[in-house]
Amino acid sequence: MALLRGTWLMVLATATTAAPPPPLPPSAAAGADAGQIVLHAGGHIDSNLHAASPRRKLNGRFLHITDLHPDEYYKPHASTEEGFACHRGEGPAGAYGAETSDCDSPFSLVNATLDWISANLKDSVDFVVWTGDSARHDSDTYHIPRHNSEIIKTNRIIADKFVETFSDSKGLTIPVVPTLGNNDIYPHNVLMPGPNDILRTYTDIWRHFIPQEQRHSFEFGGWFYVEVIPDNLAVFSLNTLYFFDRNGGVDDCVAPSEPGYKHFEWLRVQLQFLRRRGMKAILMGHVPPARTEGKQLWEETCWQKYTLWLQRYRDVVVGSLYGHMNIDHFILQDTRDIDLTVIDPAAWKSSRSRESMDNDLSVKSRTDYLLELRDAWSELPDPVLYAEEVEIEQTKKNKKHKKKGKNKLGGPWAERYQLSLISPSIVPNYFPSIRIIEYNISGLEDSATWVDTLRVLGDHPKLRPYQEGNDQESILGDDFYVDKHKKKKKGKKGKKPKGPPLHVPDGPSKTAPPGPAYSPQPLTFTGFTQYYANLTYINNDITADGGGDLGELKWDSGKHSDKKPKFKKPRPREFTFEVEYSTSEDKVYKLKDLTVRSFVDLAHRIGQTSAKSEVDAEGSEYEDEDEDADMEEDQDKFEEDEGDDDFDDDSDDDGDGDEFDAAKKKKKKGKKKHKGGKKKKDHGKSNKTWLYFLKHAFVSTRTEDELIEEIY
Repeated sequence: MALLRGTWLMVLATATTAAPPPPLPPSAAAGADAGQIVLHAGGHIDSNLHAASPRRKLNGRFLHITDLHPDEYYKPHASTEEGFACHRGEGPAGAYGAETSDCDSPFSLVNATLDWISANLKDSVDFVVWTGDSARHDSDTYHIPRHNSEIIKTNRIIADKFVETFSDSKGLTIPVVPTLGNNDIYPHNVLMPGPNDILRTYTDIWRHFIPQEQRHSFEFGGWFYVEVIPDNLAVFSLNTLYFFDRNGGVDDCVAPSEPGYKHFEWLRVQLQFLRRRGMKAILMGHVPPARTEGKQLWEETCWQKYTLWLQRYRDVVVGSLYGHMNIDHFILQDTRDIDLTVIDPAAWKSSRSRESMDNDLSVKSRTDYLLELRDAWSELPDPVLYAEEVEIEQTKKNKKHKKKGKNKLGGPWAERYQLSLISPSIVPNYFPSIRIIEYNISGLEDSATWVDTLRVLGDHPKLRPYQEGNDQESILGDDFYVDKHKKKKKGKKGKKPKGPPLHVPDGPSKTAPPGPAYSPQPLTFTGFTQYYANLTYINNDITADGGGDLGELKWDSGKHSDKKPKFKKPRPREFTFEVEYSTSEDKVYKLKDLTVRSFVDLAHRIGQTSAKSEVDAEGSEYEDEDEDADMEEDQDKFEEDEGDDDFDDDSDDDGDGDEFDAAKKKKKKGKKKHKGGKKKKDHGKSNKTWLYFLKHAFVSTRTEDELIEEIY
């Protein structure tokens, strides 16, 4: 066991301790197999090396594209019904895809999308985030079942198309960062611990994208990162399949033998390393950490660690991006849901059981999921009310007194919460969609870009190697396994530890400013523009007249399943994307930027239409004083355990950030009041912001009248 542990510890350290690779000749650096070369820790490029050739400038924009799902068996004018899957029969399947159905994408859609990006966006983006699922679903099992060879072939084709799209005559001009989707493996959803043949195969398929010095760690676990702006910003490709609740090949993120555990230890080391270098990180993956009152996509211990890691590295992480769900929305993680007893083997307890979300949600299921999100958002504190600390009157133990209320947002920047942005897909379950995210490049306008680094390293590999200082943490050394927890009180016997004690990452220092996810600063996401392709118009087969029911069944045949094409042979119009909406100009969302505080405000406004909400959209009242007191006590305990990571600026606690007493973290459950008789299901009231959110969630394929009819 010790030998195995030592092996993977070496793998975790590879990206940060490996010696620089040997210099590449110019021809190799420009060739297809050169890979993404990134600066090693602390490396710098001599600015004089750029004088001889023009440099690419940063644009402050990047592309997020997800869930292409190409299907080589797709046939135009085939049936969209279940069992046919746009492979045969007669029906309304269009030349570029069958919008609003569960059919996969024809290659014509994938090629047209990347060609349009090449012609219109290629030169105005700094990097590409590609969040997986580049093979078809297994939706035609009886006639054309999927096989591993087909999945690999399709992914090779798509990877080569990305290289072609974002290259000039010398090779890639911007970094492309891919990640594994649950349909990129066979059987789907199931990925066994690495190293394995699947990870070795994708190491070759993505040889253009994975930095050479990280290919060994990718083969081990399917994770890597790229310095998309050298010395400033890295994009981390997380292997969320090891967190995915439906992956039967792995268990949890607590046992050291599990790849999920190793993944988080690798992530902890890398984020700590970036913090010391003064860099920031974007996290991306395929399956998002979606979690509602009754359902979830990630295994609970993985969700707990992820939320804890983001809370501790909130000064480093710029944002989190995901795909998989095909709908345009966002989710908020609440750090008050962190329960250390779930993830600490020294005080382990079984976690609360939630159902797995359906792997391929129908439109109706997705609507129910969004309603659950809205119900959760109805309980968010009002950001307007908590703009400043307020005086609240509380009654406790029959004694009335005034107490200064702590900011329930976690301070002026809403650091209690975390944000994940989930982009809609190319596969036309709705309309094909791509996203351009803008970010702040103030002070970075003249920074060396990724391609500068790649090509200068190829010609002039003059780097100053990084020297570890005395304060540098040894990378997962023996001291990693030292128990830094507080000693348990006598009389309380914990269960036998199932592994090394939880190593809680260090939080930001007391003097550190809020991170770019919370406070506007360089690298903060400032807005995004959502593009979509109106296939009903482009395919030119069906007269757009609305109609169609939101699918109750697993398979959705689409809004046009009962219609016949106008022409015997397809006559599509010119393919193009158009702007669906832009957050910088949107007068309904009113997002001045993409900070967590802005989205908490938006979620709060949406939540006020929920049946669970007891307040109107203009503000909230303290209606349950005892509940407020309990919430503050919980926050006090969490902050005391955090020590130097206190949300309350007035705290005098100087405890050690590593000293968490997991046994202290307990959930307080309030009593629910029930009235007699059955209550009719109530989806609350409608308002402009909520319906606008739903409209964009389904990429403008549903009218407001259709949404109202379905929900209310």
